[in-house]
Order: sequence, then structure tokens, then C-alpha cells
Amino acid sequence: MENYAGTSAVPETAAVESEAAIPARLLPVAELHLHIEGTLQPELIFALAERNGITLPYSHIDELRQRYEFTDLQSFLDLYYANMAVLQTEEDFAAMTHAYLERAAASGVRHAEIMMDPQAHLSRGIPLETCVNGVASVLATSREDFGISTMLIAAFLRDLPEESALEVLDGLLAMDAPIGAIGLDSAEVGNPPAKFERLYARARGAGLRLTAHAGEEGPASYITEALDVLKVERIDHGIRCMDDPDLVERLVQERIPLTVCPLSNVRLRAVDTLADHPLPAMLAAGLNVSVNSDDPAYFGGYVDDNFTQLQAVFELSDFDRARLAANSIHSSFASEERKAELLEELNGGDATP
Repeated sequence: MENYAGTSAVPETAAVESEAAIPARLLPVAELHLHIEGTLQPELIFALAERNGITLPYSHIDELRQRYEFTDLQSFLDLYYANMAVLQTEEDFAAMTHAYLERAAASGVRHAEIMMDPQAHLSRGIPLETCVNGVASVLATSREDFGISTMLIAAFLRDLPEESALEVLDGLLAMDAPIGAIGLDSAEVGNPPAKFERLYARARGAGLRLTAHAGEEGPASYITEALDVLKVERIDHGIRCMDDPDLVERLVQERIPLTVCPLSNVRLRAVDTLADHPLPAMLAAGLNVSVNSDDPAYFGGYVDDNFTQLQAVFELSDFDRARLAANSIHSSFASEERKAELLEELNGGDATP
């Protein structure tokens, strides 16, 4: 697994060819907002439950799928955490990671920065080494096996106390875990970024890259707080920035990446329908947005599915699709060499970034 410490914190302006030169094809992208536990497909949940002798609260796959109609973020999180019970061994975490990378490769993903929630596993008695080593064992050969360079991000649960997060971060650093960044996820409302100021300062001092969920269900002010208090380099979601014109102007000027997850926003009722999604307005405003799948097993699609449905609703031009792909590459924590490779692939092998 590549570790990209020391690369530029602010991505360059996305570089793509003229609109006429962008071919209509599956574009190479970087997936920057992906929770590995959110890739657990129902079939794998049942297979792991059988392997580990776990009785699920649903008798068959169709019954489980019926529970995927969410009313808000919390209704999703309840199911998300319940299904994690099937993850017991390193082999389970490896199987989940392998399944995601196989599907991601088919959707055009060439670089993936994958979040994992260690606190969610520790709370149910799974050792830190088990979940980290299980995921990392597959990421270690992801480039050779799937053509996808990867980074592991330790995401912390914002509805838990900061002391818990600090303890887990210390454990990750002590075991020299192969993580390249930290993130902040779970229930946003009532858990402002400033709650984790010490956590982010410690991670920054350890040379880790910094990102955080903000402005999904929470207000635009959480985005500002994440930037100014936590000093994050990237905002996960960020759609509520459109409520604050001054913030939009700042995000445009500073080229702050926003990892937008359209199908997720619809399934969690952050927006009513895909047609109501602010992505086109965000693009028109000049914001540095990318398209990601978040928790694809729960939200109805991987990156290619997100692009397909966006295309069907908004009739994105090939140039806009390429711009979104280029944004994802520039906004990644990949090495400059890897970014150059991916941008060359995006432009058909004929252009340099």
C-alpha cells in the first residue's frame, strides 16, 4: 500500500482536454469517499454469518434488502452497525475488501482511499489488529491484483467522546498501522468538528493527512469549522456549503475538495430526489467536487452507477464527466507521480496534467 505523506495539500485545478477530445467511455477515477464496511453486500453478510455461526435478525436476503429504505442518517447507521457483527476474523475483513476492489475495478476506479471504522469493531470485541490487518492485507497488493492504488483512512465516530478516538489513534500509531489519513464520520448533527480538535492536532503531528465529514446533514458552519479548527485538507460531502455564498467563494478560491455522494444523499434523504441534488450548481459555481459511492451496498450503487444516474437525470456533458474525474484525481492523497499516470489515462494517453 502506498503512503503519500508529504504531497501537496491543495489540489491543482483539474486539467482535462477540450470537450471535443473527451471520449464517451468509462473514465478512470479516484474514489475518495468510501466506507469499507458499507460495501458489505447482503450475499456476503449471509455467507460470513454462516461461516462464523452468527444468527442474523433476518431470515433471508430479501428480508434484509427490505430494510434498506432509510428515513435519515441514523436509520441507516442502525443497520450498518448491526451488519458488522458478521466481521469476526482477518479473513472476513479481507473478503469484504477483496469484493469491493473487484467491483471498483470494473467501475473505473484506479485509486481508492478507503475509510474503516476501528471503534465500531473494538466496541464489539474485535481487536484493532484483526480489522486493520484484514483490510490492509488486501490493500497491500491492490495495485498488482486490481490495478488500483490504495490508501487506508482511519475514520473516527463523532458521536463517541474524543478520548475514545485519541485512545484508538494512539493504538494505531503504536502498532505502526498502514494508515495514511484520518477521517470523521457517523452521526453529524450535534457533534461539531471542534469536538475533535485534539485528535486532529495529534494526527497532523504524526504526519497523517486530514479529512472529515461535514455539511451532509449538519450546517454549512460545520464545513467552516472543519477547515479552521481541524485544519482538514478535504471535506467529505459538503453539500450544505450551498447555503452560504461566502463559504462557496472561499471553497472555490482555495480549491478545497468536496467528495460528493449523490446516491447516498438521496437514500438518506439529505435531498429529496436526484433531480434536486446540488451537484450541477456546485459545478457551475466552480467548486472542486468529485463523485463517490460512500456506502454502495446500502445506497444503490458504486461509482459507475452514480455517474450513470447523474447522466440520466442531468445529461452531464462528456467534458463535465471528465472534469469530475480529474477533480477526483487531483483531490486524492496519491503521489504526484500516480496522479500524473491517472491524468494521462484520463486524457487517452496523449496529455500531461
